[in-house]
Amino acid sequence: MENNISERDVAEFAESFPLSEALRGKSIAITGATGLLGACMVRCLLALNKYRELHLRVLAVIRNREKAVEILGNECKELGFYCHDFARNEAFAPDERIDYLLHFAAPTASRSFVDQPVEVMNTVYDGMRNILSYARGHRLKSIVLASTLEVYGTITDDSRPLTESDQGYLDPMAARSSYPLAKRAAEGLCHNYAAEYGVPVKVARLAQTFGAGVSKTDNRVFAQFARSIVNGTDIILHTTGELSRCYCYTTDAISAMLYILMKGEDGEAYNVANETTYISIRKMAQYLSETFNPAVRVVVDLQDGLGYSPTTKLRLDTDRIRSLGWEPRYGMKEMFARLIASLKEE
Repeated sequence: MENNISERDVAEFAESFPLSEALRGKSIAITGATGLLGACMVRCLLALNKYRELHLRVLAVIRNREKAVEILGNECKELGFYCHDFARNEAFAPDERIDYLLHFAAPTASRSFVDQPVEVMNTVYDGMRNILSYARGHRLKSIVLASTLEVYGTITDDSRPLTESDQGYLDPMAARSSYPLAKRAAEGLCHNYAAEYGVPVKVARLAQTFGAGVSKTDNRVFAQFARSIVNGTDIILHTTGELSRCYCYTTDAISAMLYILMKGEDGEAYNVANETTYISIRKMAQYLSETFNPAVRVVVDLQDGLGYSPTTKLRLDTDRIRSLGWEPRYGMKEMFARLIASLKEE
């Protein structure tokens, strides 16, 4: 199921993506294919296949077939389903040929990072290990792990952008660190499989990514803010709002991951962001109110224990991915305009 904004996003991607010929006749597996980015990747590839007549085969790796049909449609020649739960730590073993694989599957709710840190760490790390073990034995052409800017940990100096070789502090004794610590470990595993076994795996360190199709129940800050704009209710900040980061639109992230998949260097990480979107949470709230609905006030109501990441300033350098030829299409205003329009359709 898609709304008009999502359909427009996918159509624009299919019409503009310049590397489509490299995918001709290939089989591409997408894990986490019913999540926001996984589903967007499936739709973009199917649209690209139709627009360019590429004869692609997309294998959606899912946990729930009924949910997959509701989100992605029925299986057909171009689209297949493989049921696999990475939380079970079972061997990844689809029964058809795969050329490329994009690994999105992972817990994403901040609350679970605090309440279920063991399960979060095991799912992220063991899931990547099982993917890499499969890839080593089946000679895949390329793999990309969807990682996160949270691997940078706590950094308070934003006087220069963060390159992929920078690292900040992560407290291993904090349950909230379960997710970024596991992603760091998974990234290290990717590099080591590339170095020792020649597995062609790359890492995409995604800025916080959003766009059309975000669920009405999504509790991340950008979604809360957008709903406040739509509903005309005050934006409530439960922190001082000093946390600052870059953002990326969904189809920009999809495009970036495909660039990394086909042109990236094995064993390396790539920041994926629109550098121009770097902003603090508080300034974002104020920007949205001023730009989209001046009747909405920004109210600070401090609360602890909600699973938010530590206050940090993650201004990402994107020179490495830009060197592959990738450029983002959407800035902050267009990103939120499309998200808000999408939420209004729900």
